[in-house]
Amino acid sequence: MTIKPCQAILTEMVEPAEVVAQTASEDPEVGLRGVASLRALVEAVEELQVRRARELEWSWQRIAALLGVSKQAVHQKYGTGERRPRRRLR
Repeated sequence: MTIKPCQAILTEMVEPAEVVAQTASEDPEVGLRGVASLRALVEAVEELQVRRARELEWSWQRIAALLGVSKQAVHQKYGTGERRPRRRLR
């Protein structure tokens, strides 16, 4: 039994605290990579929570109000019923 395939996956994972620290880097490449990773994380969490709210039969208006957007915007983004492709965390 070998653990190398699993190890490859684990080494690519980045801790959220590390990503936040990257955004304060003096190196713009590192900082911008951190910003992109945070953006991907926020989008993934938002999608997860919107889908959960819909499973609990929350209205689009209620979800939109909590996200600070219009109900049309949140429905357009998540209302198709299919999962959106996710950005990779960097």
